[in-house]
Amino acid sequence: MPGPGGSPDVGDLFAGTAERDLHALFGQSTAVFASLAGPEHVVEAANAAFFSAIGGDARTRTGEPLAQLMPELPEQGFLALLDHVHDTGERYVGREERVLLGTGGDMREAFFDFTYEPRFDGGGRVIGVRVIGVETTQVVHARRLAAEHRVLLEQIARQAPLEQVLDGMARAIEDLAAKEVLVSVLLADADGRHLRHGAAPSLPAFYNAAIDGIATGEGVGSCGTAAHRRAPVIVTDIATDPFWDDFRDLAERARLASCWSTPILARDGSLLGTFAMYHRTPRAPQEADLALARVFADTAALAIERHQAEEARRAAEAREQAARDDLAFLLDASTRLGTDLDHTQTLQRVALLCSPKLAPLCAVDIVGGGRVRRIATAASTPAEEDLFASHVPGHDGSDDVVARVLASGRSEVACGPPAGPGPWRELKVTGHLCVPLLHRGKAFGALTLLTTGGDAFDGHTVALAEELARRAASAALNARHYTERVALARDLQAGLLLPEVPPVPGARVATYYHPAGEGLDVGGDFYDVFPLSDTTWAFMLGDVCGRGATAATTTALVRHTARAVAHLLPGPDAVVQAVNQALLNRPPSHGTGFVTLVYGHLTPLDDGGLDVTLVRAGHTFPLHLSDGRAARTVDCEGSLLGITPDPRVETHRLRLRPAESLVLYTDGLTEVRDPDGDQFGEERLARALSARHDGQPQRIIDTLVEAVHAFTRDTGIDDDQAALVVTATAPGGPQRAAAVSGR
Repeated sequence: MPGPGGSPDVGDLFAGTAERDLHALFGQSTAVFASLAGPEHVVEAANAAFFSAIGGDARTRTGEPLAQLMPELPEQGFLALLDHVHDTGERYVGREERVLLGTGGDMREAFFDFTYEPRFDGGGRVIGVRVIGVETTQVVHARRLAAEHRVLLEQIARQAPLEQVLDGMARAIEDLAAKEVLVSVLLADADGRHLRHGAAPSLPAFYNAAIDGIATGEGVGSCGTAAHRRAPVIVTDIATDPFWDDFRDLAERARLASCWSTPILARDGSLLGTFAMYHRTPRAPQEADLALARVFADTAALAIERHQAEEARRAAEAREQAARDDLAFLLDASTRLGTDLDHTQTLQRVALLCSPKLAPLCAVDIVGGGRVRRIATAASTPAEEDLFASHVPGHDGSDDVVARVLASGRSEVACGPPAGPGPWRELKVTGHLCVPLLHRGKAFGALTLLTTGGDAFDGHTVALAEELARRAASAALNARHYTERVALARDLQAGLLLPEVPPVPGARVATYYHPAGEGLDVGGDFYDVFPLSDTTWAFMLGDVCGRGATAATTTALVRHTARAVAHLLPGPDAVVQAVNQALLNRPPSHGTGFVTLVYGHLTPLDDGGLDVTLVRAGHTFPLHLSDGRAARTVDCEGSLLGITPDPRVETHRLRLRPAESLVLYTDGLTEVRDPDGDQFGEERLARALSARHDGQPQRIIDTLVEAVHAFTRDTGIDDDQAALVVTATAPGGPQRAAAVSGR
C-alpha cells in the first residue's frame, strides 16, 4: 500500500523484496520432453527445455544415442530404466529423482519428476521411449533451504552462541549450492571501520587470518567495499578486478576466482558485517544466487543483533554487579575504618583494604613533624611487604611521586614504576597510582598503589581509590579529633576531681568515678575532700545538671566556692547557702542548670569514730552502714541548689563508730536499667551494701559496682556514676584512702 504522498510504505517495500527473493529461489518448474527410438535410445526429437536441462548448446543434437549426449547417465542407472521400459513395455514414473548432469567442473546436481512411456508401432511392438518430466531442482533446494533456515532461526531464538549460528549458516549454504561455493562472514567493529573474522569453515586458515581486521573503504576487496557502500559488490573475476589489487596474491594462493559480497545491516541501517560467497572459477551470480545472499544476510543480521543485545544485557548486568561490588566494598571499608579510634590505626587499615582488591602493593604515607613518614604497607608476601616498607619517600617533588602528590593535592597515575629510587625492579612494578589524603583541600598524606602484572590502572580503579582515600581521610581526621577530644575531656575531668584522696584522721576514704558514654564530654558528677583545720575535714559529693564545658564550669564553681568559704563560715548549712548564692550569681553564658549536693564536716572523736555533720541539697540520700545491720538511710531534707535564693536545707548530725561507714552516691548508680528496662533503684543498692565489709571502704565500692554491673549485664550506662565512702577507724588506727576510676 502506498504511503503518504504516493510513496511505497516501508513494509510494502520489504514485502515486495521478500516476494521477489522467494520467487527467485523457488522459481517456476519447466517441462522437458524427448522422444527416444530403438534399443539405443536415439534422440529423435526434444524440446529446448530438455537440451537446456542436460547441458545446453553443447548437447543440443538429435540423431544420436542418449548415452553419447549424456555419458554420465549409464553409471547412475538411468539407461537401465530406459532399457527396462523398452523391453517390457511397462511405464515407469519417478519422483524427485536425483541426477548428476555434466562432467568434471561443469557437473551439477538436479532433481526431476519424470515419466518413461513406451512408444508402440501399429502392430503393438515397442519402438522407443517417450520421456516427459519436470525439473524440481529448485523446489528440492528451496525445501532444504527452508529447513536449514528454520534450524538457524531456532538456534537464534535459543540464543545459541553467535559463532555456532554463523558457522552453521555458512555450512548450510555451501551444502545447498549447486556448484562449489565457500562462504565467509565478517563482523564489523563497533565503529564500523574494520571487519573481523566471524565464520568461514571452508576457507584456508591463512586467508581468514590475513583478512581479519581489514578496513572498510572503497576498493578494499569485495567485503571492504560492500561494507563501505552499504550495498552488494559483485566481483566476477578476482584476477582482473581493481578492488582486489592489494589482495590478488592472497586470493591466488587460496585458489579463489570470484567473490560476491553482501553487507549485513541492522534495522537502523548501521553496519553489522558482510556476507561473502567465493568460487573457484570466475562466475557471475544468477538472480537466485543474489536472493540466497539476501536471505542469509538478513538471517545473519538477526543473529548478530540478537547477540549484540545479549552482550549489552550482560555488560549492563556486569556494570550493575560491579557497581554493587564497589558500593559493598566502600560500605565495608567505611565500617572498618570507623572501628578504629586512633587515626594512625585507621590509615594503617586502609592499606589492608586496598591489597589485593585494588592493587597487589599498597602504602600509606603521612606528613608529620616536617617530614614524610610511611605508616603502613600491604603486599602479597611478607618479603615484599618488608621490602616496600623499607622504602622512604623522598622530599624532592620532581623526583618522587608521593612528594608531588602531597604538594599538588592531585592524583597521579601512570604505566611503569614511579620515577626516582625505590625497590621497583625487585617488586616487578609495572604501574603506579598515588592519591592524596586531603583535609580542607590540603594533602596530609598519600595512598600509593602499585601493579605488578599486565593490568593497568583504569578509570574505574582510579575513581574507586579516590573515593576510598576520601573516606579514609575523613575517618582518620574524625579519629584524630576523637582522640584529642577524649584527651581534653580526660584532662579537664582530672582537674575537677581529686588526683588522689588525702589521708583523713580517724577515717578511711574511698572514691569511685565512671563517666557515661565514651568519655568525650566532661561529666557532671564530682566529689572532694579537703581539710578545714587539724581536726576537721570537709567532704562533698554532687551532681551538676548537664555535661560538657558548661557542666565543668559549674563543677569548678561549686568546688572552689566551697573550698573558699568553708574556713570562714560556721557550718555546712552556711557553706551550702554560699554555694547556692554563687550559682545564682553565674552569668548566663556559664550555665543555669541546678546542682544536687551532699556537703559535710568530719571530726575524729577521742574514743574512736567520727562526728559527722552534713547537709543534703536535693541529692540522693546517704546511707549509714554499721557492722551486722542493714544499710540505713540518713534522713535529711534539702532542696536543689541554683534555683531559689533561699533553699531549704537542714543540718543533720550522726556519729560513725569504728568500722561504720557513710556512703554517698549519685543517681547514675541507682537509675541504671537492666535489658528489660527495670531500674536498679535505691532499695537494691541498700540491700547490696548490707553485707559485712570489715571496715574496708574499698570493699564497699567494689560490692556496689559489682552489683550494678550484674544488674545491667554490662549493657552500658547513660549517666555518670560517682560514689564516696567514709569509714570511721579506731583511735590511733591507720588512715588509708583510695580512689577508684571506672574508666
